[in-house]
Amino acid sequence: MELSSSILLAFGLAADACAVSLSSGLTIRHIKMYKAIKIALFFGIFQAIMPLIGWLAGLSIRSFVLRFNHWIIFGILVYLGGKMIFESFADSNNDEKPKFNCLEIYTLIALSIATSIDAFAAGLGLSILKSSILLTATVIGFITFTLSFIAVYIGHFCGDMFKQKVEVIGGGSLIFLGTKILIEAFV
Repeated sequence: MELSSSILLAFGLAADACAVSLSSGLTIRHIKMYKAIKIALFFGIFQAIMPLIGWLAGLSIRSFVLRFNHWIIFGILVYLGGKMIFESFADSNNDEKPKFNCLEIYTLIALSIATSIDAFAAGLGLSILKSSILLTATVIGFITFTLSFIAVYIGHFCGDMFKQKVEVIGGGSLIFLGTKILIEAFV
């Protein structure tokens, strides 16, 4: 696969991660560079690793994953988006209930997996084409990292402008993204 094709593929695969990074940026109260780097690293690393795993898996599980990937993505994003919305209405004085934390390791892993299932499928496709996967995976990871980093800051600054109930906006966008992916799978 040529470098230009790898770059185009990377931008397409990074779109979901950017949308989730934007939503995550909405919920961060005090932005620090390390927070944006942490989110971007998770998305970038998962987006780089998943095509490698898909490429190695080859054809043996391709049809199974492609049949259900939209349902997996939908379930994870709707769950996390619903959690964000629910917690935004929780009593802010109640310290017993933890707020949605997009910087929590388990949350980042779930979001990273949800946004990189397409990269896994792309890796499966690349194994059929017998393309060089290392360059493509590196390009995908780098572009996803860069765009996610920028999206966290954009989301944060938009959140600062709107202040109230940004978790509702972020959660709603995750639910919308999951629903859009599910609908596109059937169209």
